[in-house]
Amino acid sequence: MTTKRSITVTVNGQQHQTEVEPRMLLVHYLREVLDLTGTHIGCNTSQCGACVVMLNGEAIKSCTVLAVQADGGEVLTIEGLAPEGGLHPIQEGFWEKHGLQCGFCTPGMIMASYQLLKNNPHPTETEIRRGLEGNICRCTGYQNIVKAVQDASERMSTSAETPVPAGD
Repeated sequence: MTTKRSITVTVNGQQHQTEVEPRMLLVHYLREVLDLTGTHIGCNTSQCGACVVMLNGEAIKSCTVLAVQADGGEVLTIEGLAPEGGLHPIQEGFWEKHGLQCGFCTPGMIMASYQLLKNNPHPTETEIRRGLEGNICRCTGYQNIVKAVQDASERMSTSAETPVPAGD
């Protein structure tokens, strides 16, 4: 029998204290314990990027991080990206430029795009493609995803709103 460990994690601005098994992956903690199902499980091997979330301000693949490793940290998921009742400029870009089809990769793509635009607010097409290399989409062929990120970059640079959620 495995002894559970107590962790305290701030997720989308809300602090959670939970007892977890030491081997529980962060993606399972988010989905099964906190019921935040926007983060998808694709491959469990860090190949597809469907599980990308922000941990302490950096994009990570949550299928390769243990929940106990996030203890004391801050996690931002797709659910916490937008203001309540609205869409983040990246989500708007994906909607307007058809950067999604089946939607399975979309949360990971959006979170990876968030990291990219946080570090490089005005990326070139090549930089966008390089920034999303760790994320796989089996539907779109990536062109509309690139257009969506370009659109988001433009929206964020012309928006009076702060594009980064509080705490990130």
